[in-house]
Amino acid sequence: MSKEIATLAGGCFWCMLEPFDERPGIESVVSGYTGGFKENPTYEEVKAGGTGHTEAIQITFDNSVISYGELLDIYWQQTDPTDAMGQFMDRGSSYRPEIFYHSETQKEIAERSKEELKDKLAINAPIVTQISPASIFYPAEEYHQDFYKKEGNYERMIPLEEDRQNRLNEVWGEADKHEKNI
Repeated sequence: MSKEIATLAGGCFWCMLEPFDERPGIESVVSGYTGGFKENPTYEEVKAGGTGHTEAIQITFDNSVISYGELLDIYWQQTDPTDAMGQFMDRGSSYRPEIFYHSETQKEIAERSKEELKDKLAINAPIVTQISPASIFYPAEEYHQDFYKKEGNYERMIPLEEDRQNRLNEVWGEADKHEKNI
């Protein structure tokens, strides 16, 4: 097994977990904060802005089962890569889409993937998702981990998912192109 880490930001980390969770080759998916300057930020601090962090997920995966490029294919279709200031209902830099690479190889794959994306969108807009070197990743508080699986949270996520799905339909076209289990 050849373990790697991928760190991806695509808006609310509650919504980013499920598309990656329980796929073959993925060992863990952790919600957290990265890309900022404040040490040990809290959810409330990140959400309010001013820490420089964005909500993100960190994926530990076996690249002999699922490649980094395959993770990016899933990632892109869960985001609006044309919106630099948030994703869907979540607005502000703490919800910005960003790929944080952990090696030069990941950087090259991410840049190539971003370039290839131009022909896949249903809308004509620039792709603004940043590709940046990984920095310290701070796991979010326990209640954010596996949020979508916890009892009582389904109802809280319905408006987020509906808004997200509507925008994904606009950006990507046919709904089946960006279902969670592509």
